[in-house]
Amino acid sequence: MEHGPAVRRRKLGAELRALRTSVGLTSGEAARLAGWHQSKVSRIETGTSGVKPADVRLLLDVYGVGDPQLRELLLVLSGTGDRAGRHHWWHAYRGVLPPTYRDFISLESQASAMRTLETTVIPGLLQTPEYARAVTAAALEGASEERLDALVEVRLARQDVLRARPPLELSAVLDEAVLRREVGGPGVMTRQLNRLVEAARLPQVRLQVLPFTAGAHIGVTGPFVIFSFSRTSDLDVVVLDHLTSSHYLERKEDLRAYSEAFNALSMHALSPEDSLELIAGTAAGA
Repeated sequence: MEHGPAVRRRKLGAELRALRTSVGLTSGEAARLAGWHQSKVSRIETGTSGVKPADVRLLLDVYGVGDPQLRELLLVLSGTGDRAGRHHWWHAYRGVLPPTYRDFISLESQASAMRTLETTVIPGLLQTPEYARAVTAAALEGASEERLDALVEVRLARQDVLRARPPLELSAVLDEAVLRREVGGPGVMTRQLNRLVEAARLPQVRLQVLPFTAGAHIGVTGPFVIFSFSRTSDLDVVVLDHLTSSHYLERKEDLRAYSEAFNALSMHALSPEDSLELIAGTAAGA
């Protein structure tokens, strides 16, 4: 997993295989021109092993790929760093982060947009430190103070994507239960809701609340995240979180289904203006 999530490794391998065949080279011939063993090319193309950006550049040179946009796109797939130019900062927390969480952060750091439905808690990118700690402590009952400290640090570091240039565009639909569920006590909740009000005013953030009056809706099946990437939709991926793992969906039909679900939820949710008013009112009464 060192060089990026499995979904991106497979996409990168497929793209490199297509480029190789387009210039009429066998995997053995490509390996010889790159100075490698044939098995290395096979592992890269099947996505069974990570690939360094330098190896991608070498293959692109071997295949005569000069298109700067295509080269940049494939280098993004290899995981050249996050939007702020920091290379895999989350590896410093390798001892406390499971691989699926590292994969999630990798996608988040390089995506251009994120759409999320949250049904239980405030999105991680918008959490205050004390709210994040309360949520983490509840999810990992019995965790040491040192581990909680590290996980909260990670959550706060992730929020840098909203301050990057350009920033991640975040669209979030929050079930009203997210606002009503008291996490960490009244004071913590009031400050968290005020933080949401501040975030809702940022140009790169769009918040909508799905009120209780909306009744049953397609989101009752659970929260999800859709990551989108600039220049191409081929990298888009849906992430479903479970108690012990995360599930990545990349098939076009899955992406279409979840995109349509998010659009439907947005239509049934309050407008951003009315949502802001509800959040501020809830904070005042918290």
